[in-house]
Amino acid sequence: MLTYQEIRHNKQINNLIEAGNRALDALGFTDHGYGHVGKAAATAGVILETLGYDARICELARIAGYMHDIGNAVNRTNHALTGATLAYTILSGLSISPEDTAEIITAIGNHDEKTANAVTPIAAALIIADKSDVRRSRVRCKPSDASFDIHDRVNYAVVDSSLTVNAEKKIISLELSIDTDICPVMDYFEIFLSRMTLCRDSAAFLGTRFELTINHTRML
Repeated sequence: MLTYQEIRHNKQINNLIEAGNRALDALGFTDHGYGHVGKAAATAGVILETLGYDARICELARIAGYMHDIGNAVNRTNHALTGATLAYTILSGLSISPEDTAEIITAIGNHDEKTANAVTPIAAALIIADKSDVRRSRVRCKPSDASFDIHDRVNYAVVDSSLTVNAEKKIISLELSIDTDICPVMDYFEIFLSRMTLCRDSAAFLGTRFELTINHTRML
């Protein structure tokens, strides 16, 4: 069976990740390279593993997390749908069952804000993993640069971020420390409210509750 480690070393997939990240850099987006997809893969796997899902589902979540942004190599618009199509073509040539392929492309095709839906456990875990990756190291430009916009400012203001899963209490918690001299908390909600709503809905699909804490204050 195809493993996450094999996917991580697949040249075709890695070329698409790199091409997509370069394109988004040119468009002024935050980092969507190996750091982001690797973190999304690890987090999606941990979420499902902690909630008691079987090992194969957790492995498929890691694969989906690693591949979820390959559609950016084609175009940012509809990148989730394009990515799912690309993933189907790539996976069809590898040692993976049609059932597992379907699980992966369903999650990839449902991760973007405009079309996202928590339709499977893997899709739900990927949405949470993707949308909770807010951190200073994703910002590519300096605060003094003319291209430094509100999205950069919000990410740059996050000096610490942690996602925890409490299976006993059935709570998935995102805790952020934000430097309010750089970005007021309201700016975070202006940019990321739709993402946090998706995290809330995805957590509910997994039978849990999503909590957001910013600077030790419970927001959701």
